Amino acid sequence: MPATESMKAGSGLSFELPSEDTLLVRLTGEWKLSSRLPAADEVMKHVDAGPKIGRITFDTEGLQGWDSGLLIFLIRLQELASQGRTVMVEQDGLLPGVKRILGLASAVPERKGARREAARISFLDRLGVYAIASWKSILQTIEFIGEATVAFMRLLTGKARFRPSDFFLIMQECGAQALPIVSLISVLVGLILAFIGAIQLKIFGAQIYVASLVGIGMVRALAAIMTGIIMAGRTGAAFAAQLGTMQVNEEIDALKTLGINPIEFLVLPRMLALFLMMPLLSLYADLMGVAGGLIIGVSMLDLNFMEYFIKTKESVTMNDFMVGLFSAAVFGVLVALAGCKQGIQCGRSASAVGEATTSAVVTSIVSIVVAMALITVVCNVLNI
Repeated sequence: MPATESMKAGSGLSFELPSEDTLLVRLTGEWKLSSRLPAADEVMKHVDAGPKIGRITFDTEGLQGWDSGLLIFLIRLQELASQGRTVMVEQDGLLPGVKRILGLASAVPERKGARREAARISFLDRLGVYAIASWKSILQTIEFIGEATVAFMRLLTGKARFRPSDFFLIMQECGAQALPIVSLISVLVGLILAFIGAIQLKIFGAQIYVASLVGIGMVRALAAIMTGIIMAGRTGAAFAAQLGTMQVNEEIDALKTLGINPIEFLVLPRMLALFLMMPLLSLYADLMGVAGGLIIGVSMLDLNFMEYFIKTKESVTMNDFMVGLFSAAVFGVLVALAGCKQGIQCGRSASAVGEATTSAVVTSIVSIVVAMALITVVCNVLNI
């Protein structure tokens, strides 16, 4: 049967009837939004003219170019064919790219109920997933610690590469800029410890031993622990957020492309800075804690300043100082490793950065508590 044509500037339609129940639509020219495109109603006029037509097929050999204008035409044609008609619009003759986009456009959204059903997994399945994830996390932690150790050994041999300016800047952020919060927390902890001790010791007339309680408690354990927790929430979270953001922005991938080891360039200076600053901050926290206890001793217990000072000096030994400083150095390494690990292994989204920051703080605090318990047990065994 002879073809009928409907031409517009830049695009064209032509129709043929290969059989009584089939309408062949030929698409020619440029089918773009910038052109004057034919309407889908023209195709339906030919469908209605032949009462037996039940299929619409396409021929795109004459198609010279297309964009979303062609997709709008085909979607509109599908809508008209499904309105009170039993006409099937076949896509076999269309270009592969057009068919893929039409498939995406006509995809049926997943029902919420089906998603809930898919999310219902058994307890054993959840346990297995958790066990696999935990095992992978352990392997990643061991791998990261190994890489950090190798980077530290390269530093000892003078082969590690990082910028000294970054190192000194991180030292300033970890050290001097942390003094205000460390001062506040340490003084308050000393005050609380002295106040609690004073309530009990005052019953026996042994108020002077508040100086021993505060001095030994702060110097040996509490100053290091509180400083470590402060740095975990302040600096460890900052490390995780910084490196996590670099991971999202693909800056770490850029360093690898340039042949720069990100463990040496990013992790090593942060770990060294916190390792060096934590003992100094802990020493400063010792002073602030003892000062907090002194305030309670002088104001509430009617102790003399020199009396309190002499009793503190008699009670606190060099072993207590060394245990406290050693603990602080260990806590610094743990906080730096936890923050940098979560940042380096962070996902590539904003939510992943938030999760990495939270995980860094939690991991740091748990590590500090466990390490303090182990150090206490070892010191007790060695009689230190």
